[in-house]
Amino acid sequence: MRNVKRKKLEGAGWQVGSASQLLGLSKQEAELVELRLALARGLRLRREARRLTQARLAKLIGSSQSRVAKMEAADSTVALDLLFRSLVATGATRRELARIIQRPLSPGAA
Repeated sequence: MRNVKRKKLEGAGWQVGSASQLLGLSKQEAELVELRLALARGLRLRREARRLTQARLAKLIGSSQSRVAKMEAADSTVALDLLFRSLVATGATRRELARIIQRPLSPGAA
């Protein structure tokens, strides 16, 4: 958020903070959320780059299209190992997985 907008909101009595502050997340919980978001974004980008539909990816990993949609939405009901397994199914190497994890999320993604 731009400084001008922040000052204007604070001047009007609003409190400005992060999603982690609002939800009261610990540092570890916030990091886990960021990891899940990065993996979900990486999965969607890799799937689209390989021109796979969610249904086709689901068949590759023995799951359902709706589960793939949940993975790409970073749904908390999706296990991290399924996200990793799906990325590997798209051909991701360990190096590429590391890159996905290290890539910063765009502002406002969290």
